Amino acid sequence: MWRERMADHPYATLPAERYWRKAVAGVPPFALDPTRPEAFQLTRHEKIATAGSCFAQEVARVLQEAGYTYHVTEAPPARADRTRQEAETRFSARYGNVYTTRHLLQLFQRSVGTFKPALVAWRREDGRYVDPFRPSMEPDGFATEEEVAAARDFHLACVRELWRTLDTLVFTFGLTEGWIDRQDGAALPVPPGVMGGEWDRDRYGPVNGTVASMTEDMLAFLDGLRELNPASRVVLTVSPIPIIATVEDRHVLVSNSYTKSALRVVADEVCRARPNVFYFPSYEVATAPSTMARYFGENLRSINEAGLRHVMRLFLRHAEGAAPVRHAAPLDLQQQASQVGQVICDEEALDP
Repeated sequence: MWRERMADHPYATLPAERYWRKAVAGVPPFALDPTRPEAFQLTRHEKIATAGSCFAQEVARVLQEAGYTYHVTEAPPARADRTRQEAETRFSARYGNVYTTRHLLQLFQRSVGTFKPALVAWRREDGRYVDPFRPSMEPDGFATEEEVAAARDFHLACVRELWRTLDTLVFTFGLTEGWIDRQDGAALPVPPGVMGGEWDRDRYGPVNGTVASMTEDMLAFLDGLRELNPASRVVLTVSPIPIIATVEDRHVLVSNSYTKSALRVVADEVCRARPNVFYFPSYEVATAPSTMARYFGENLRSINEAGLRHVMRLFLRHAEGAAPVRHAAPLDLQQQASQVGQVICDEEALDP
């Protein structure tokens, strides 16, 4: 009788995935899978777009290799540099890295015409101009500010078309820290002086998003997207790649802990608040105690090919559900010798 009463408690009949011993410590690293069985599913014919941090480009790469319909509304120009050409094919539109929730929200607002920043262009040391909101997307720069503005108008029209026509958006959270133009609060991927422009502390300043402000940003973005495209779905994930630097007056490890923790909470809040928003645990897979030492490179920041393959193997497994994988590129965890594709990462310019 005493034994029966002891077994009658909320934890007595939980599945194995709810216990650390059974689901983490007792599982071989390569078999770790914290994804919910009833998670999102994708089809081969639906239009899938990506945006976010540098890690989003790896998601795009694997989707393309696996034969999914990777949705692009603004293709890159032809380039002699084949490596650069391939890297640019991993953007659904040529917005470059979208590191923060405020940047994503304002990208939507700029594309639909509800926000027009005062800032037009930054001048580089070589005399060419760049778009401050995507400074790495045109390596050769522009001859004039007018050319920057014209290219931006075309770009934003393509972004608007992307929101309108996509079926599923995969967004990768990357940073909480960002930079703004104090004139109107325009969010920037990097401060001036890094990839163009001149640093002016009176005009530009750093911001670090709170859970509340970032959740508000994401909900506003989702509501705007759903108004334009009611059937759209969104898959959220947190990049496992640590931040490269911090402007906060504290150790970078502490700032990184805040960044990833806050973004993970935001993802949870948003998934609970809106329908058809799903979370994929790439951050958890790469940083679990059993996998972290295996999946990070010598710089303790880059995710190696084995880690990427593990994460994306799980992504595809759950995306496909019970459907068999057909004509998909092999996702062999043993192929650790293969090279990680080049990504375009504005953040890297902060610590060359």
